Amino acid sequence: MILKNKLNITDQIELAKAEEKISKHKAKQLFDSGDINKVEVGTFAGLAFIHRHLFEDIYAFAGKIRDVNIAKGETAFARVMYLASSLNNIEKMPQSTFDEIIEKYVEMNIAHPFREGNGRATRIWLDLILKKEIKQVVDWNQVDKEEYLSAMQRSVVKDIEIKVLLKQSLSDQIDDRGLFMKGIDVSYYYEGYSEFKTEDL
Repeated sequence: MILKNKLNITDQIELAKAEEKISKHKAKQLFDSGDINKVEVGTFAGLAFIHRHLFEDIYAFAGKIRDVNIAKGETAFARVMYLASSLNNIEKMPQSTFDEIIEKYVEMNIAHPFREGNGRATRIWLDLILKKEIKQVVDWNQVDKEEYLSAMQRSVVKDIEIKVLLKQSLSDQIDDRGLFMKGIDVSYYYEGYSEFKTEDL
């Protein structure tokens, strides 16, 4: 099913390319404009701000809580009827240590609050929490796609694997523009988008 979009694109491949190009450009803009520093760290409002910024030119639902149930493969995300209370509970979770931050990230992934673009927005959200609380970010270039996806899939039951994977990929280059841009490319690659390089847009 092709998502209804502001571009009136009806071909899935064409939409995927347009979504990647436009939202990667917006991710670059988020960093270069300094708007990334306006994000409320660790809150759903902050995540919604990121999501809206990335996808507002493509989807009317950008930054808005989804109103349909969604799943990816065998993973069913939080049901709509429980979503608001789940987000409220996640917001209250502590985030002062690496383990607490990853636990919060895992719960937000299980919530999957948006219709599309959850992973890409939430990885930026995660890095902002890590940056604020422990003065580190993930160097996503060091995180293997298959290992990451399988660890996230299993994190619903046990989060030790994703904690180990991300901990060994931490960097103290928290304001490095190149690291951020490459990280966006890797984040999109996880989701099957690798047509454009963020830096070139």
